[in-house]
Amino acid sequence: MGVEIERKFLVVGDDWREQGQGVFMRQGYICSDASRIVRVRIEGERAMLTIKGKSEGISRSEWEYPIPLADAQQLLETMCEKPLIEKNRRRIDFGGFVWEVDEFFGENAGLVVAEIELESEAQEFTKPDWIGAEVSHDRRYANANLLRHPYCRWDKA
Repeated sequence: MGVEIERKFLVVGDDWREQGQGVFMRQGYICSDASRIVRVRIEGERAMLTIKGKSEGISRSEWEYPIPLADAQQLLETMCEKPLIEKNRRRIDFGGFVWEVDEFFGENAGLVVAEIELESEAQEFTKPDWIGAEVSHDRRYANANLLRHPYCRWDKA
């Protein structure tokens, strides 16, 4: 079992667009309740099955396994909750870390977030200029929650 320690931030401006190569992702959830998540993701030409436990602060248990691409496509079409999450991800090296910047499409279009994975919850890091407000503890920004409450339906006033 692995442990995922992740912080999430809103992205501001467009400077991030000049960095990193984008990869299109489609992902769906077989199970997306508060205590466990089972996710299928296709990223480019590879596919993964991921199981995550309940979040404890910014940490949670995580298991991730490669699966055949054809199996992932069938699971997305037949077993996953709809709509699927579609996004473009850029991996950007900055300050000794890899930032993953996700630009969402479909019902979540307009949302751009960046995540950084850490070794410990107290680990320090430098933020790029395009990093905005932290949303690590705001569960609305969790991909599984974007499925049920898409960004386009939020009251952004």
